Amino acid sequence: MKDLLKTATILLVLAAPITSCRDRSIERISYEANVPVYMPFEKFRSSFKKSEPLDISHPGKIYLKDGYLFVNEYGKGIHVIDNSNPSEPEKIAFYEILGNVDMAIRGNILFADSYVDLLSIDISDVNNPVEISRLKNVFPEIVPEGDIWFPYAMVEKSKGVIVDWTVKTVTEEIDGSGYGGMIYKGQLDFMANAETGGNWTGGTGVGGSMARFMLNDQYLYVIAIPYRLKTVDVASASQMSIIDSVDVPRNMETLFQLGNNLFVGTTTGLLIFDLANPQKPSQISSYDHITACDPVVVDGQYAYVTLRTGTMCTNGQNLLEVIDISSITNPFLVKSYPMFNPHGLGIDGNLLFVCDGAAGLKIYDKSDPLEIITNQVTHYPDIDTYDVIPLNDILMLVGEGGIYQYDYSDPDNIIQISHIELVDR
Repeated sequence: MKDLLKTATILLVLAAPITSCRDRSIERISYEANVPVYMPFEKFRSSFKKSEPLDISHPGKIYLKDGYLFVNEYGKGIHVIDNSNPSEPEKIAFYEILGNVDMAIRGNILFADSYVDLLSIDISDVNNPVEISRLKNVFPEIVPEGDIWFPYAMVEKSKGVIVDWTVKTVTEEIDGSGYGGMIYKGQLDFMANAETGGNWTGGTGVGGSMARFMLNDQYLYVIAIPYRLKTVDVASASQMSIIDSVDVPRNMETLFQLGNNLFVGTTTGLLIFDLANPQKPSQISSYDHITACDPVVVDGQYAYVTLRTGTMCTNGQNLLEVIDISSITNPFLVKSYPMFNPHGLGIDGNLLFVCDGAAGLKIYDKSDPLEIITNQVTHYPDIDTYDVIPLNDILMLVGEGGIYQYDYSDPDNIIQISHIELVDR
């Protein structure tokens, strides 16, 4: 029905052409489209604040630092949870950050995206966060997703930040090249399609596997848009600067760092970058796979990749792949295992944690990469899982049902120790 209505609303309101030089014909048409809702830049760039704890309703990225668990509330900000006792996590604050989906922490500085900007926030006192600086237009194409049934109208970036869309009738003059201003594709969902993650050192925190932010000492690597990797110098939180920007001919999804290598999961394969010069990551090799959404974690000789189908990965397959990276310039597939719809994953020692979507959390002994699927330790089928952080025998998991934590100090007797439920708002 929506298709019929959309077609019916594309009406010529002025049939007669408007003549111009060289007999150019201009037509005026009306159609229904996603029309941007703007927030003035001044208001947007003064919107950060701390509020009292809120219920969690739409969790995204998770991040652990110094006993605090930071949980993204999709597009709205970050929940701060005192996790010093994982059996009794306590929400203590909420940071209101418009358009936020990603985060990373170095020392006492929280780096967070806010629609088009990158913020640095002093969280020395988590109850009294202070915005230090804002690097503008790091993510110039990040806007919310509109109604998929309608095209996007023309936008005027000078009017402010696009914080929403509303479907309205639009009238435009065209010269026969088509209608609609689909020059601005919503990318907030792209940013939120994954968790913050990687192996972190040097005073940084710990995140899950599906990262688009990755800290390397004083440098923050960000996937600004699917095809552009940016390097931000964050040595000084008050003077952040973009020092490198490289276009990658693939749809990048996740980042993971191990040693001097940055592993980039894309919808068509794994890319490996050399960080010998951390200011300018350089690609040294790749491993190709079928089109699929692709988070990756790495542990010594092997990279573990989950491939899944989804709205952005319609032609994919649902697999766990084990890739030999002992020769960093020549990665190759060791084995593929069928999965239901895997998302994030994590590793700790010989344990491999796989969030297999609606099929639940699966935990394997990965000591033999050729027999992982037969060495399942346990399976929690009743949790729709998204991503995990395994650390020091405590597993933190985010899924459709909320935030779960497990004690896996005894792999033969893994125990759920806490659960923060989601609340519809």
